[in-house]
Amino acid sequence: MHIVVIGAGVVGVTTAYALQKRGHQVTVIERMEGAGLETSKANAGQRSYGVVYPWASPAMVRKALPMLLDKNGALKMAMPPSLASMRFLFDTLRFAWAPGLYGLNRRAMLRLGIHSRACFNNLEQEVSLDFDGEHAGLLQLASSAAAMEDYQATSRLLNELGIANRLLTPAQVREAEPGMSGPGPLHGALSYDTDGTGDSRQFSQALASACASRGVEFRYNANVIGLEGDRERIHGIKIGDASQRPEHLQADAFVVSAGCASPGLLREFGLRLPIYPVKGYSLTADIIDTAKAPASTVHDDYFKVVMTRLGDRLRATGFVELAGFDRTIPERRLDTIRRSVASRFPDSADLDRATSWTGFRPMTPDGPPIIGRGPRQNLYLNTGHGTFGWTLSAGSADVIAQVVDGETPALNLDAFRPGRFSE
Repeated sequence: MHIVVIGAGVVGVTTAYALQKRGHQVTVIERMEGAGLETSKANAGQRSYGVVYPWASPAMVRKALPMLLDKNGALKMAMPPSLASMRFLFDTLRFAWAPGLYGLNRRAMLRLGIHSRACFNNLEQEVSLDFDGEHAGLLQLASSAAAMEDYQATSRLLNELGIANRLLTPAQVREAEPGMSGPGPLHGALSYDTDGTGDSRQFSQALASACASRGVEFRYNANVIGLEGDRERIHGIKIGDASQRPEHLQADAFVVSAGCASPGLLREFGLRLPIYPVKGYSLTADIIDTAKAPASTVHDDYFKVVMTRLGDRLRATGFVELAGFDRTIPERRLDTIRRSVASRFPDSADLDRATSWTGFRPMTPDGPPIIGRGPRQNLYLNTGHGTFGWTLSAGSADVIAQVVDGETPALNLDAFRPGRFSE
């Protein structure tokens, strides 16, 4: 079949790889000038297979107001909030308080994370890619005794699902991360021993090149105006802008992996996709003292900042902000990220010359991504991965390729079904 994939972020590119591997002719349409240049460009760098969890959490709801009021709090919202922000928050509250839903969704996302790790390992054996990729684990620090108690419950769940983990004492944390010499409070950590790292943009571009060498066509700077079809099938897509005559591209099947742009493409087909652009920030800096830098990924629970070693660079990422598509980067957000790094890995990287970034994670109000068949026979969705697109990309690409080929997917996809927001 000839299959069009809309979107060349990490999810779209891994989807293209999975489909071409199965023998399909694949065309990828991307509005930007290259792969991995939007949400995938400078994210946290962690492939946190064991840390995935739903956005709509009762615990998150209880902590939301204090975080909003704290100047260093991880959750922020533009004031006055927009109608879209309020609608997203309302939906989040509804899902967070739905009895039993959080637990079911968390298990589903963890199972997808397990599958994604296996798919990444296979992919990296099949294709030689340079993206500062490692699987050296992740440490989730505990800044309080209460955090360690929470991690004990998390560890039990991880053990139930067969996910390798360890509860570490402060001494064991410093043994695992000898460069962590900062004064930040430390009561221990939960170690995810098989989690990974890597530069998502570099990965996306390297895999896109590998796909192109295998016959996948990438069309960059191509804006999808809309999908064209009838009540049963999609026949093609319309590409172009106001300055040129639209082009009509036909294919046998279509996979939408367009992140925050996905709802606009599917609205006319009656599918409600309440994907919100949750804003995040990052700093990427050269490491100036390797002995003082993180060995892998460290999640500072005090500032809610993730620090990741990417070769000779350090990337620090933080904040969950509801501000629409506002691309401004307030200096106070970066200052908080710098404070977090200084509290754990002082003098490790040249943060004064760091490259700053902001981007929009395509978040669903309940948390799981949207994976499955859409409202037409040959229309499929693999989108809405929120903060876990890099982590879940290889696994979700594998299962959507199975769905496209009419196979029973490797995982139960009930939690990810596209039509759940209209039920």
